[in-house]
Amino acid sequence: LKHVSKLQGACKKMQLLNELMDRGGNYVAAALPFIVSVLARGLAGRVLLVAHALPQIPEWSIDSEPPKHKDIGPLTFGLLFVPEFAASMLEKGPQADHPEALDFRTFWGEKSELRRFQDGSICEAVVWEANTACQKRLIPEQIVRHLLKLHADIPESSICYTGALLESVIRAGQEASGTGEEAMVSVVCSYDDLSRKLWSLKELPLTVMAVQGVHPALRYTDVFPPIAMKPIYSFHTRIKTKHLLLPSEEKPCPAYIAPMKIICHMEGSGQWPQDKEAIRRIKAAFHLQLAELLQQQYQLVCRPAVTHTDVYKDGYVFRLQVAYHREPLILKEVITPEGMLKYQDTEESRQLELETLHLPYLTSSLHGLQQQHPVFGSTCRLAKRWVSAQLLSDDISEECVDLLVAFLFLHPAPFTPPSSPQVGFLRFLDLLATFDWKNNPLIINLNAGLTGADCTEIKSKFVSARSRLPVMFLATPKDQRSSMWTQQRPSAQILQRLVLLASESLRALEEQLMDPLNSQDVKMVFRPPLDFYDVLIHLNPNQIPRHLESVDRPLKSFSRGVVKNSSALKILFPVVDYDPVQCYLQELRDAFSDLALFFYDKHGGELIAVLWKPLSFQPQPFKVSSMKGRMVTTLNSELVCVPNVEAILEDFEVLGEGLVKRVEARTEKWTI
Repeated sequence: LKHVSKLQGACKKMQLLNELMDRGGNYVAAALPFIVSVLARGLAGRVLLVAHALPQIPEWSIDSEPPKHKDIGPLTFGLLFVPEFAASMLEKGPQADHPEALDFRTFWGEKSELRRFQDGSICEAVVWEANTACQKRLIPEQIVRHLLKLHADIPESSICYTGALLESVIRAGQEASGTGEEAMVSVVCSYDDLSRKLWSLKELPLTVMAVQGVHPALRYTDVFPPIAMKPIYSFHTRIKTKHLLLPSEEKPCPAYIAPMKIICHMEGSGQWPQDKEAIRRIKAAFHLQLAELLQQQYQLVCRPAVTHTDVYKDGYVFRLQVAYHREPLILKEVITPEGMLKYQDTEESRQLELETLHLPYLTSSLHGLQQQHPVFGSTCRLAKRWVSAQLLSDDISEECVDLLVAFLFLHPAPFTPPSSPQVGFLRFLDLLATFDWKNNPLIINLNAGLTGADCTEIKSKFVSARSRLPVMFLATPKDQRSSMWTQQRPSAQILQRLVLLASESLRALEEQLMDPLNSQDVKMVFRPPLDFYDVLIHLNPNQIPRHLESVDRPLKSFSRGVVKNSSALKILFPVVDYDPVQCYLQELRDAFSDLALFFYDKHGGELIAVLWKPLSFQPQPFKVSSMKGRMVTTLNSELVCVPNVEAILEDFEVLGEGLVKRVEARTEKWTI
């Protein structure tokens, strides 16, 4: 409540003159109990608790006037929601002929109306307007504003509701009113339909045993869910012989279409070969046949490849990948010099197990968690958006962030599980900043698969093997020893940076949210500090396919060569998974990974930040083999190699011609 002086009018409206006299004219103290009781009645069933922070009256010197009641600053109320009912659109009252109906009508004013329900009863009811999930989360705000205006004459401009200020950063596009939950539901419906079609395919040599989605959108945690799209042909170059489209050089880069990966497990059979190369060929044959049969039996546009088949359905692109349950085992086979056969983990077998076993299990577990806690997905999306905005999305995996957020919902003590994405996000930052990553494993008990004894064992094994384990250790029921999602990343330095950024962001965000009289620019925690980096590579916005996803939306955007999907049968396959910035980043990392680290916000970032590796700038003894990116100079009459920075910066521009606008070297930060 920004303007406390409005409570004077509230005392008149609520006829609290006796209470006002009892409290010596202190209208804040007189009105507070009544306002709290109005809110508690209006939000009954939706909230567990309505609390208020008592205003602090400052000290004053004895020879001056005491401070006025209106100078105590804003008045704060806290609401603790019941997640199941907080977003309910209907407030059902008593039956029309009951004496309580008049009281209900008086309390809700003109919002109350008579409605007939399915059981035939005619009752008083209040229905709140809300079309999307994000508007439903704001129904308590509508209730608070309506009741305070009706009963206490407090205008809406004096009320500042901070329950959903952060959600604007996960809204895609300029005209979108929702935060993507509905888009995610339509993706899942399309995927379910495709699964049924795959199960009922005729003429396949082996039947499809299971279909499992592994894309984040299928567990409701994709930051910006895929939108159904259809390509505009004039924006592309056509290859008529193959019915393919290519991006046109003259036009802006086409919108990014993410392929959603689906694993198809085929049934076992004695006919499967036992050689890894032969299995690959059989899988390639299955990919060709799946494309052919889906085209014949269901008229779906498909594009087969050796490792997968892309299917264009309802404006989305699904990437089918065939899996055979014994393949990881065959990849582990190693023949020793003595001719013995033994099994040991290889990089290839680990990767395949991750993709075909662990990722589908994680996706289905988190999908179940979303069904229990409706704001889980949106909290994950805010957390990932923040990690990406800090330019660190390549240094911590999406699955790792999803598990950290799952921990907040499965083990919320001493709190209740978060009931809004914003609260979940604040707790995520708090977890990152305050958890003792060095001395403790974070145990995420998915599907209640771990007992107390298991947790004790995980902790003791962790302590004994600490030096060999990743810096951030996450244990789940299916992964108690190795922390597979954090095995490669984040590194110790990146984790340290994440912890620092999280604690600073949390402090800044709490200040912003608790200060309604200022601008409340909550997006500031999504703008990364750039003074830390040595070189900034500025990119050309019309070649950034996800430009509209950036934190500060561009005022003017480019047409991206796609339209919202319309039902067309004959269609050419769109350009899939094409992001020029990611291709450029990969080239930079391949060429200069020994000299520098590269950071980028994949959701529409307009710059790539570069950090030199300190060790690579130390003079090295001259060797012909290690001259890449270096030049020869003399130091104490000896020939040494140092990085040739001017040539490297020029290479950055040459490699990114057409994509790079300019390279800004912050030379004041480093010397050679």
